[in-house]
Amino acid sequence: MLRAVESLPPSTFQTAPQKLAPRPVVKPMDRILVVEDDRAVQKALRRLFEAEGYGVQVAGDGNTAVELFRSSAPSAVVLDLRLPGLMGRDVCSEIKQHTPAVPIIVLSAASDVSDKVLLLELGADDYVTKPFSPRELLARVRAALRRTTRPVVTDQFSFADVHIDFTKMEVIRDGKVTALTAQEFKTLKFMVQNPERVITRDELLNEVWGYHNYPSTRTVDNHILKLRQKLEEDPANPVHFRTVHGVGYKFVS
Repeated sequence: MLRAVESLPPSTFQTAPQKLAPRPVVKPMDRILVVEDDRAVQKALRRLFEAEGYGVQVAGDGNTAVELFRSSAPSAVVLDLRLPGLMGRDVCSEIKQHTPAVPIIVLSAASDVSDKVLLLELGADDYVTKPFSPRELLARVRAALRRTTRPVVTDQFSFADVHIDFTKMEVIRDGKVTALTAQEFKTLKFMVQNPERVITRDELLNEVWGYHNYPSTRTVDNHILKLRQKLEEDPANPVHFRTVHGVGYKFVS
């Protein structure tokens, strides 16, 4: 995957070597539409996403992108701003008018940053400035896809003898308030939002701590341990915060 990236000019990707996180489970219908006129970038992005288990369609201009989108809507769109034919901002507007729920991640050179507010107003979900790292782009695409498929969590949620009020950031166990730190609460909320799904340590770091502030994966283990101690009846034999050996964790209500 990184060989494809290294073949591109340094103005496109950040050149510092970066280790990509273990790939998450990708649903078969997860397909990315890459709208980019540079053939080298097209090839690199195709390899990048396909190596992570996504299907990929490529459009070299704005008009083709709109036609492909209308014929079969993808799960997400990675859209370069500077395109021949229909401009990137017009492609963004057209897609969002047609199918508002499909996330669009815009790629653009630093000189186009002034268009950021406009693109967000037109409905773009995220904005990545060139040069960018493969890891960052993958993290943003994954996050955008999760936001569109994540189950809705109401203001309150209960499991076993635990009751959570997300608005108040309050956890009550067996009728008594249980104190959680802000990061413990964020970890709990993310796991509740993703029940019965194996979540890697890297995914938790991305979603709870943010990929710009990577602590070690040991930090995740410590927070899961704390949640077990505070919320499990028998922390040594957890029922709700389960370990999936060699991968990460899974929440079971």
